[in-house]
Amino acid sequence: MWQISKQFDFCYGHRVWSQELIEGFSEDSKCACRHLHGHNATINIYLTANELNTQGMVTDFKHLGWFKKWLDNYIDHKFIVDINDPLLMKLIDNLPLENCYFEEKFIAQKICQNIGLDEYLKEYYDSFIVVDFIPTSENLSKWLCEIVDYKMSQIDVCVEKIAFFETPKSKSVYMNNHQTSKK
Repeated sequence: MWQISKQFDFCYGHRVWSQELIEGFSEDSKCACRHLHGHNATINIYLTANELNTQGMVTDFKHLGWFKKWLDNYIDHKFIVDINDPLLMKLIDNLPLENCYFEEKFIAQKICQNIGLDEYLKEYYDSFIVVDFIPTSENLSKWLCEIVDYKMSQIDVCVEKIAFFETPKSKSVYMNNHQTSKK
């Protein structure tokens, strides 16, 4: 079996609104991540194959160029917020969620396609990505893996896992359990 990986860097903000820490394992019971904050994230995408393609590769690294473009256009410098976060409506000024739209088949929603908004307000709404999960590094690594897996399966490439570095010293790894079977 062969494995290749490609690294991507991006900035994002989030809030882990529901987390409480276990007494005796932390200095307090509330997580600092409940506050609005940001990270300089790094992710590593691992692709595998039992056999190499006719060019002697798992795939060309440039086949992940679409993902870099997607990260830059939709995630980089955005705030990822759970649709169930009690602060969501305060953050988006009670904008009705029916004004949101879905990105392709993915769960993420962008709040920006609102007719009649002035340029600054539209830019503000464009800075949010609303998801239906708490945006922890674990959930974000799974979400990103599902996005990459969906696209790469179209060229019969297996996504084995994604390692998500929230900080240089803190990472989560999502192991893909429904890999494309590359022949």
